[in-house]
Amino acid sequence: MTTPGEKPVQAAGKQAADNGTMTELQRERRMGGVGNESALREIPVIDMSMPDQAALDEALWQAAVNCGFFQLANHGFSVAEMDRAFAMAQAFFALPETVKARYPLQGASNAGWESMAQVRPSTGTADQKESYQITRTRMQGLWPSEQELAGFVTTMLEFEHKAWSLAMRVLESFARKLGFAEDFFTRAHDYRAADYQSTLRLLHYFPVTDPDPAVRDLWRAGAHTDFDCLTLLFQRDGQGGLQVCPGREADTGDWTPVTPRAELITCNIGDMLMRWSDDQLRSTLHRVRTPDPEKARYSIAFFAQANSEQLIQSPLGKYPAITAADYLQQRISANFEALQKTLDAS
Repeated sequence: MTTPGEKPVQAAGKQAADNGTMTELQRERRMGGVGNESALREIPVIDMSMPDQAALDEALWQAAVNCGFFQLANHGFSVAEMDRAFAMAQAFFALPETVKARYPLQGASNAGWESMAQVRPSTGTADQKESYQITRTRMQGLWPSEQELAGFVTTMLEFEHKAWSLAMRVLESFARKLGFAEDFFTRAHDYRAADYQSTLRLLHYFPVTDPDPAVRDLWRAGAHTDFDCLTLLFQRDGQGGLQVCPGREADTGDWTPVTPRAELITCNIGDMLMRWSDDQLRSTLHRVRTPDPEKARYSIAFFAQANSEQLIQSPLGKYPAITAADYLQQRISANFEALQKTLDAS
């Protein structure tokens, strides 16, 4: 058996379950309803400047185990850095569609621009948004030119790498609590490797001006869990809508809003880490509603996704072993099925 962190030889063909039986997708499909909204739960805030590493590890662990969603303070990003990244993201989305269409999402590569192409298994309707996904090793031909958007590439690559560094700090903490080598997840997400596939995703949720309730009530993003090990989400003050169904109560349909604060980074566990921890750390269902339909919402997400050749192997064997490449392909296929059919036909 391959030990945690050991790089395997790539197995041939599809591994593990298909889209119809994968546990994570079954969870999503059950969560398409409106459910109940409750602000009674608190989303934990963790101070990353805590001097006692053992105390910080315990605080992160408890937040992850009990809620699955938490926010990071004193994380090393200045508000000015985040403002600059958001300004660049807004400038990209403000480009004419004819320009953005030159850089289309490349199917399973998880890189490029899409608009209303993601259909969640939980809702069966397209998310009311556009996104631009940056996977550094797969961006050939997908960057806007300097003439179209000066400084964009440099700004986003610097931001992406800093987000990777913060994500690795959190994952190192989890590695210690799980009894893995401290650098276990850092090696699994090695940014120097050719098969690096962590992704920075710029998101623009459209304002809705149509008075028809059927249109105004459409999900901006239907209920889902993230595919990755760990997500860092950057939000803007006053641009709410994110709701979570946290912790061990994740199948009850009781949703808690996450109030956006520009100085905090929202963090959540993804499905890869859930598998690697034998469900000790559980991925958390979340969605984006529309509290103020006429306002646009912008966010930036960094998805720490294990490198393609890395084997995701549950230590106790609760989940079948699967490479990160195959795992990501199955999850992307379930969300972008209509887009893939269009690409295949073209």
